[in-house]
Amino acid sequence: MNLNLKDKVVIVTGGAKGIGEGIVQVLAAEGAIPVIIGRNAADNQKVVDELSAKGFKSFQVAAELTRPEESKKAVDAVLAEFGRIDGLVNNAGVNDGVGLENGNYEDFIASLHKNVVHYYLIAQHALPALKASKGAIVNISSKTAETGQGGTSAYAAANGGRNALTREWAVELLKYGIRVNAVIVAECWTPLYERWIETLPNPTEKLASITANIPLENRMTTAEEIANMTVFLLSERSSHTTGQLIYVDGGYVHLDRALANS
Repeated sequence: MNLNLKDKVVIVTGGAKGIGEGIVQVLAAEGAIPVIIGRNAADNQKVVDELSAKGFKSFQVAAELTRPEESKKAVDAVLAEFGRIDGLVNNAGVNDGVGLENGNYEDFIASLHKNVVHYYLIAQHALPALKASKGAIVNISSKTAETGQGGTSAYAAANGGRNALTREWAVELLKYGIRVNAVIVAECWTPLYERWIETLPNPTEKLASITANIPLENRMTTAEEIANMTVFLLSERSSHTTGQLIYVDGGYVHLDRALANS
């Protein structure tokens, strides 16, 4: 299916690794111009160079999004380069384990900056350009907002905020023709997930116990599968879809876990 994204300029925060990189790769393959915003210029540039070698256009901006002023600087850099923004994927963040029992105020607030405050700020600064292009926004979110996980209050709160902002923005931006949706991730195989598994006493057994409870095919979701849905939601092929929280998770959150072992 042609998603009609050729030469569309789409910001992807955290686009140098994991799910973000998957989104960048699919955007480039569809002819869009993905713009990576991430803290490490070398990591960003590595992806840009790889795409260039394949004949794809892309761009990168180094920004530390935990610092509020960097969001505006990043958006300004994109506009200086292209003069337009056609889409935004808010993706950057990390499950940093700031819990209730062992957490503190400073770490909690820092985690919110890391995981949801920049979603708001990037969108706000990009909004005039998105109005002009009637662009689309996709917020990447996590199952933790709905299922809980334990020991990760700040990340769960941030994802609840991501989901709420998705619906709120969808309402507020209706009059501009800007669609806003969220893709909810459960168990997705990324380098970060792999590193986490390897910190556990029995990583192979733990991974097997997780995949055994994923109803569809007893396997992890891939970054490409998250990316495919995200890019579809950015495109005009999803032209009447807004305010939706779409779970790309093999049924992990909403289907009976007993199905996985039946």
